[in-house]
Amino acid sequence: MANQLLEFKEILRSRQISPQRKSDKQTRKLLLYLFTSTRGGYTRLRIIIHLLDKPYNTHQLAQALELDYKAVQHHLKVLEKNNLVSKIGEKYGAIYHLSNFLEVNIHTLEEAIDKLDRKINQKKVYI
Repeated sequence: MANQLLEFKEILRSRQISPQRKSDKQTRKLLLYLFTSTRGGYTRLRIIIHLLDKPYNTHQLAQALELDYKAVQHHLKVLEKNNLVSKIGEKYGAIYHLSNFLEVNIHTLEEAIDKLDRKINQKKVYI
């Protein structure tokens, strides 16, 4: 999983063409919460990385990520509710892509990946 997080960072770095602008505190807080403080953060990050390349519908994402359809559907609803993905169409055939909001603040995801990496690799010490 740690290697995959490094790959995600490289993918994000390769996509950043426009000059970086500093994201506001609320955006940073939202992204850190969604990707590091909740149980499904890693899965949501995988969805975002797949959507960087091209738009997908829920079924295609479920197959690409090798996850249950309902799980992907749930994560997409969370991402859509927080304005990170946009949906074109209705019901089963709806196509999801990155929202303009996320595309502008995509560089902030790198910080979330770093924090998730530290969280995963952290050794627990019990006294």
